[in-house]
Amino acid sequence: MANEFYALMGRMRYITRWGLMRNTFSENIQEHSHQVAVLAHALALIRRDILHLEGPDPDRCAVAAMYHDASEIITGDLPTPIKYYDPDIKCAYKRVERLAGERLLGMLPPELRKSYEHLVLEDDPEVEPIVKAADKLSAHIKCLEEQKAGNSEFDTAARQTWEAMKQMGLPELDWFLDNCLAPFAWNLDQL
Repeated sequence: MANEFYALMGRMRYITRWGLMRNTFSENIQEHSHQVAVLAHALALIRRDILHLEGPDPDRCAVAAMYHDASEIITGDLPTPIKYYDPDIKCAYKRVERLAGERLLGMLPPELRKSYEHLVLEDDPEVEPIVKAADKLSAHIKCLEEQKAGNSEFDTAARQTWEAMKQMGLPELDWFLDNCLAPFAWNLDQL
């Protein structure tokens, strides 16, 4: 029996993000997932080691973030303005993502499915807020990088992602925004 799961994970690099926007540089879901994993790990560490708050294991957050867009290998990346335009569309798309995730799980050997289930279906309630925050942070960083390159196409998205992050009310995200975000807008000489 062929187990297609890992081969499909390798195809994440072919799914482009920000499809409705004029991009200075393209971003795929493999690159995005790596960045979200790094950010989720950082947010969980900040929560634990700087703010001394209870929370999910940083390693668990990083691994969950690596797989947070896995279903998009099958569905593609639906642009945010479409995905959230209407509650019915949002609900229907969540069902499509769930079916895609279940299909991916079916491509694994039965012995491994349980280990991947929460990762692919994104249903770990303890990890989910950290991964969602890292995902939104990654989108905001993309906006900053595009603005740095002179692309005003991302101005509205930058404002929207900023507002969404502030509304999350996560102290570890606020700490990151206050202490780590500014250098993403710097050039190499400033770094």
